[in-house]
Amino acid sequence: MTGELEAAAADGLTGVFRPKRKKPFDRQGQPCTNCGTTLEGWYCHACGQNADNHRRTILHLIWEAIEGMFHLDGRLARTLPLMFFKPGVLAKDYMEGRIARHVPPFRTFLVALLLFIFAAEHAIHSLKHHEEEQNRERAAVLATPQGRLIEANKLRAEAQKGRDEALAELASTRASDLKDPDGDRAGINKAYEENVRKVQAVYAASMAKALALQSNPKAGEELLARDETMRRKAAETVRTMPMTGSSEEIKAHAVKLGEIGGASVNVTTSEPKVEVRSYFGAETWFKEGLAKALENPEYYMVVMFGWAHRLAVLLLPIIGLSLALVYLNKRQYFIYDHLLVATNLLSFSFLTNAIGMVLPSPLTVPWFVILAFWTPINLFQTLRGGYGSTMVGAAFKTLVVWFMSVFAFALLLSLLLLFSLSQM
Repeated sequence: MTGELEAAAADGLTGVFRPKRKKPFDRQGQPCTNCGTTLEGWYCHACGQNADNHRRTILHLIWEAIEGMFHLDGRLARTLPLMFFKPGVLAKDYMEGRIARHVPPFRTFLVALLLFIFAAEHAIHSLKHHEEEQNRERAAVLATPQGRLIEANKLRAEAQKGRDEALAELASTRASDLKDPDGDRAGINKAYEENVRKVQAVYAASMAKALALQSNPKAGEELLARDETMRRKAAETVRTMPMTGSSEEIKAHAVKLGEIGGASVNVTTSEPKVEVRSYFGAETWFKEGLAKALENPEYYMVVMFGWAHRLAVLLLPIIGLSLALVYLNKRQYFIYDHLLVATNLLSFSFLTNAIGMVLPSPLTVPWFVILAFWTPINLFQTLRGGYGSTMVGAAFKTLVVWFMSVFAFALLLSLLLLFSLSQM
């Protein structure tokens, strides 16, 4: 299915970036090589096949590719600005039959979806690569005694700062409570002393971790192996987690998972023995799938992306039906018209989100903040200009379609995550 999508998108790109033909028609009266009809132009009026000679030299093909990239036929330049800034005009053109001047909407949708998937994979791989680079740099620092001393001193400074702030807050709270003439002074002092002991215990544990880090010559190696170790521990915790039981038991396992996720590698410990278990029944497939996903997140991402584009296509009829619902009283619009508008809306969303995923890190957050406002505004402009709704009507319909679209996306995403777990 992925290959079919890429082939369809490539065909879409070919149509978008096809250069204008400059040479005159010189085959008047010759038969079409496909159906035999007498030719009257470059395209057969009976079957539509191009009458040009498709045999090319390698240099000619390379030149056509370069020329096609920089000499567009004008449709893309007309379609994209309208899609981004005047979506109502574009929707009205499509619904009223002015399609030839624009890129076909479903072709745009396929290309936008493919670009979105590529951008999402790029973003995930970039984050993983950045994390691996940081771990390598830190491991190189921890491999030397001087580096371990610097890191240990940082931990000591952080622990001391946290202790001082906590003690100051406790002292301030006790002083405030003691001002109450009706307060239990003995109870207040007892609670204060107990909290101070807890803070001092946390401080002592942090100082012990710093000392263990400073005296551990294998800290760098353990840091590089930390991810795999944490995955195994987390997977084993998930496998032993009860699906039913008291809230205290479930909470204890959740806390254990959190401790594993935030664990620091300071001392050399033996590898935990992972017990291999067999699970049967509907109650255990989720745990086993989640455990396998924690052990091998790369494969889980491959499975998820393998099905993502299939579920993305389901958004088309969902948004189309939501548009049909809010415009049920306008009989001049058919399901086909609503699907055309839905392809434009999804193409806009896929393209803008793909841009945000490939932007440099400092620009990513501002871009998605802009998108949080731009996307519903784009939907409002589409309904206002394409369907001719009033300001109030377009605003109300925008809220309805927006809510249904977000709900459908969240539902499909949840189903995708669960289904990917079942395939592990």
